[in-house]
Amino acid sequence: MKPPFYTRYIIVALVCGILGIGIVVQMVRINYTSFTEDLIIKSENYQGINELIYPARGTIYDRSGNILATNQISYEVGIDLKFVNDPESIAFAAASLIEDLDYLEVFELADTEQMGETENRYFVLSSYVSKEKIGELERLEDSYAARREQTNAGKPNLSGLVWTPMQQRAYPEGDLASNVLGFYNYFSRETAQGVYGVEESYNTLLTGRPEYIFMPNNPYLIETLPDIDPGASLVLTIDREIQMMLQNELAEAIEWSGAEGGTIIVADPKTGEILGMASSPFFNSNEYWTYEETFPGITPFNRAIGKAYEPGSVFKVITMAAALDSGVATPDSTYNDATGVYWVANSWPIYNWNMGAWGEQTMTGCMRHSLNVCLAYVADELLQEDLFYQYVQAFGFGRGTGIDLAAEANFPLRLPDNNQWVELDLATNSFGQGIAVTPIQMVAAISAIANNGQMMTPHVVKSVIDGGQQYDVAPQMTNAPISAETAQALTEMLSLSLEEEASLALVDGYRLAGKTGTGEIPTETGYTSTLTNTSFVGWGPSDDPHFLVYVWLEKPTISKWGSEVAAPVFHDVVEQLVVMLNIPPDDIRLKVADE
Repeated sequence: MKPPFYTRYIIVALVCGILGIGIVVQMVRINYTSFTEDLIIKSENYQGINELIYPARGTIYDRSGNILATNQISYEVGIDLKFVNDPESIAFAAASLIEDLDYLEVFELADTEQMGETENRYFVLSSYVSKEKIGELERLEDSYAARREQTNAGKPNLSGLVWTPMQQRAYPEGDLASNVLGFYNYFSRETAQGVYGVEESYNTLLTGRPEYIFMPNNPYLIETLPDIDPGASLVLTIDREIQMMLQNELAEAIEWSGAEGGTIIVADPKTGEILGMASSPFFNSNEYWTYEETFPGITPFNRAIGKAYEPGSVFKVITMAAALDSGVATPDSTYNDATGVYWVANSWPIYNWNMGAWGEQTMTGCMRHSLNVCLAYVADELLQEDLFYQYVQAFGFGRGTGIDLAAEANFPLRLPDNNQWVELDLATNSFGQGIAVTPIQMVAAISAIANNGQMMTPHVVKSVIDGGQQYDVAPQMTNAPISAETAQALTEMLSLSLEEEASLALVDGYRLAGKTGTGEIPTETGYTSTLTNTSFVGWGPSDDPHFLVYVWLEKPTISKWGSEVAAPVFHDVVEQLVVMLNIPPDDIRLKVADE
């Protein structure tokens, strides 16, 4: 006999079974539909969010530990819709106190009634807002709170307007070494990066590795943020005091000479370290948004590495180095400048800078008087094209120097295998015309003469500090284009040249080697003799060089000659430099060395 209510039990069991099967089917269906991922994401959003935490960007120091680039606290200002109850006050406060914010745009974001249901409950209004602006927002919020207390009303109210601290790049020294440092472009966190100079070249090292951190919405579940390793810091070869002196001297030189621009570089020829690199125009990296105003059109950010020009007679140092090293000439070899003109292939005349003839001259005399005809003869008849360009390339022309700064310019050489090359190029290249170089190329090449024939790679980073460890950057030799004997002989020739012509570059108490440069500027119709590139390169002390200085002033109006424009600037720089580097006058230094 069936128990009471048997049928009822069967019905209940069937219903439960069907419901159970339905639940299982629905669970399986949900897990394998396209909505699953959306549901998971939404559920996670209610629990919290994964926030990308950026490490502190590395600090940049000069060689003595002075801070050139660091970080300061600024703020990200945003709207959290969950807490907004007065969009008008939020829009008014944000638009009136923070630049580039529009009242209507902020109001539309803050108006929860118009926004309705939205997945994005937080909107960023502005990044990198200063402490001063946040202080104004805080004072406004306090005044609103006092007003609400007096009126017992819910408005005005900034609830929902939030500001979160973040790091902003800062340059404590303003425009000091800005052309070397570059700047940090932080229009937004996601696109922020170093631009130009060290900031761009070492951007990855300085930035470090950002990490995603889960931030729960429940404040009781929030734990201390894990430590994130900051980006690597850099110690530069730049000396703050030398850099400041160079910028002051360059600014003064541009003003009195009427030059369009210029650069002064100080390097250690033995290591390739750049001790100072001043370049116009000067630029405050803190005001990175003014970049296009400061550097309009094709104006290079750093003339020292980004502007190519025809160097003129400073290039004669390279030609003479090739002649001495190859053995086709000695310092006492002679050239008879009887007419003041040298004919290339009986077709093209080469003249001296003063259109005069200087009679019989040794190679030292040719350098002292900067005779174009003599150097054209050396290149055209003694070295000839293969040997001349072999040495020019060995000195690094036609390729980048490898300096660790972004945006180095490089212009290829026009060689004899180029169908645009003509024999005249060989003669004009010998005295620095028809060939494009950058100041840093000239510094790297001529440093080999000051360093016993060894050419070092120029660099501005002395060491990297990462993970609590300091890693020094070892000097790198690029090439050895000439022998030590050649380098010493040429240094002696150029020392005698300065002394015999009583150059404005000479500094009392110190024997120096150097060469002037005056390069005519090419135009569409030929060369202009009214505007020139004036330069001077020198190193010292001659017997044991500790520095090399390169001065270039572009298109001066006071005079077109390097001997009258660039040479006195060299003198003023070196006069201060020997004190800063603690180099005693030669008589004292040599006396101490003998004892």
